Amino acid sequence: MTARIIDGKSFAAGLRARIAEEVTRLREETGLTPGLAVVLVGDDPASQVYVRSKGRHTREVGMNSFEHRLPAETGEAELLALIERLNADPAVHGILVQLPLPAHLDEALVINAISPEKDVDGFHVINVGRLATGQPAMVPCTPLGCLMLLRDALGDLTGRDAVVIGRSNIVGKPMAQLLLRDNCTVTVAHSRTRDLPSVVRRADIVVAAVGRPEMVKGSWIKPGAAVIDVGINRVPA
Repeated sequence: MTARIIDGKSFAAGLRARIAEEVTRLREETGLTPGLAVVLVGDDPASQVYVRSKGRHTREVGMNSFEHRLPAETGEAELLALIERLNADPAVHGILVQLPLPAHLDEALVINAISPEKDVDGFHVINVGRLATGQPAMVPCTPLGCLMLLRDALGDLTGRDAVVIGRSNIVGKPMAQLLLRDNCTVTVAHSRTRDLPSVVRRADIVVAAVGRPEMVKGSWIKPGAAVIDVGINRVPA
């Protein structure tokens, strides 16, 4: 079976160009420049790469990037005080706390200290609840990006059978909710799902959000189906 690659890099480049145009228009019409504050606690190598990338892309589209790098031993009170200052800062319109945090910090407490209106990751319980109940919400970036790719590749998603493999709060659950909002018939599969191959074989859309490489086999995919692999896994070259 032949396949067409969904070119995420090309789509992202076009999206950044459109965002840059909107930022320019906003600045010209209102004098406002959007600002994103990113908080990194510790020196996790992967997190450092993500933070550098986010800062670079933020600046490339003309927004202000504010990076706050704190040592791994930073206490909870100090981190919460920083978030409180960022919540009150009119130059900061979005706040992102890079995860994972060091083990001694309560991630849920920290995330829910962010103002819901500035919670660009969409992890605050208020935004989670708004998404689940169909209200306007800040939506997690990864599932939203997947939805945009699927719309670009398939057009109207109404009536399509979708399978989301994975039930994490970060990707799996919000992905399912977004697909429901686009009128898909959604099945959420996971490690305890019985006969996963047959579940996947009937899907028009498959979103794999699991930390295991090659969990979904090519033979499971029906002709014409779209597959998005969200997992980041190291495999032999």
